[in-house]
Amino acid sequence: MYGLSLGVQRINDTLPRPAYALLSGLNASIVGIIALSAVQLSRKAITDPLTRLLVTMGGCAGMCYNALWYFPVLLVIGGSSTFGWDFYVQNWVRRWKVLRNTRRRTSVHEPETGPEVESIPMDGIQKENINTSATASYRRQTASTPTANDSDANVPSEQEQEQSRQVLHTERSGHTIPVNIGVGVIGIFVVTFAVFISIRSALHPVPILLSLFNSMFLAGTIIFGGGPVVIPLLRDYVVDPGWVSPRDFLLGLAVIQAMPGPNFNFAVYLGALVAAGPFSSPSTPSIAGAIVAFLGIFTPGLWLSIGFQSIWQSLRKRREVSSILRGLNATAVGLIFTAVYRLWEIGYLTPAATRGSSLGQEPWWVVVAASTFIAVEWFSTPPPVAILTGGCAGLAWFGAVGRRSMP
Repeated sequence: MYGLSLGVQRINDTLPRPAYALLSGLNASIVGIIALSAVQLSRKAITDPLTRLLVTMGGCAGMCYNALWYFPVLLVIGGSSTFGWDFYVQNWVRRWKVLRNTRRRTSVHEPETGPEVESIPMDGIQKENINTSATASYRRQTASTPTANDSDANVPSEQEQEQSRQVLHTERSGHTIPVNIGVGVIGIFVVTFAVFISIRSALHPVPILLSLFNSMFLAGTIIFGGGPVVIPLLRDYVVDPGWVSPRDFLLGLAVIQAMPGPNFNFAVYLGALVAAGPFSSPSTPSIAGAIVAFLGIFTPGLWLSIGFQSIWQSLRKRREVSSILRGLNATAVGLIFTAVYRLWEIGYLTPAATRGSSLGQEPWWVVVAASTFIAVEWFSTPPPVAILTGGCAGLAWFGAVGRRSMP
């Protein structure tokens, strides 16, 4: 990604017209891939009607408004909703249903009837006594005789043996972190996060590399739901201030989707472009921006994972934590649908609209996005292959009709 940024810095402001068709095809296929990711994650996140509502809420709310504080607030609302439902609202609903059913039963008049006496034949009682005596005698004879089933009863199951091996491996590996150290690591992270946010608010103007690090650090902290969610957020951080042009952002997005590895590597490309841009000092090397962005976006996740290793084994067993994570996951999946919508609205590139326009303006891009979705979901096509095929479809469209219809 850093090498790509060096090449993009030397590209002219105006690209050849086929290049815009190529990038538009790549973007359309990327939308199909991210839409598939959203659908697949929805199947795992939706476990009841409440999580279905949270997925819908996250997607719709993310489309209607956008701000730095907005996504974290939506996640807090999602986690609080499942926690409140599981521990408070659900109990109230059950009590109300029990009370309602009790009132219904008491309101219905039921005639009083005496107990029915069932006649039991005497020969059945005699046979039952004989069978019971025989069974008791047999049990006395076999009580002291060990059997194969008795010996197997003390043998642990395969699942229990596997759990014992895992616990033994954990104890021997020495990778466990003491609780006090883990809590201290989390506390230091919270203090560091507050310090960086305070510095960003106090300094005017903020040095470009510090502002870049703060933006990436914030994105790496608040993103919950994977790489597709971070893409619209990174666009707001680097494109809206003018640090990176929309065309360069979409070009890098198309390439990062066709490469292996996490989408967070996109930050390396963006950081290098920011350091080489007009807002940075001419003496600042582009590699400095790449390193700053890389550290900013990856540090929060690694830092917090190390801190939570000490307490996660105990936290994951608590119903409160499981309940909150259920709401966080569902809301985060909804934000992925938001990413699909926002990328759709900026995916079509033309010489006249370098900031991007809606893919819906040209029906062919709808076909490319839908075909990519189907190819990966139903025919197990590797995503990089599907994305590159989308780029070829863009060139085919340009050769057929794009020469005349492209603005």
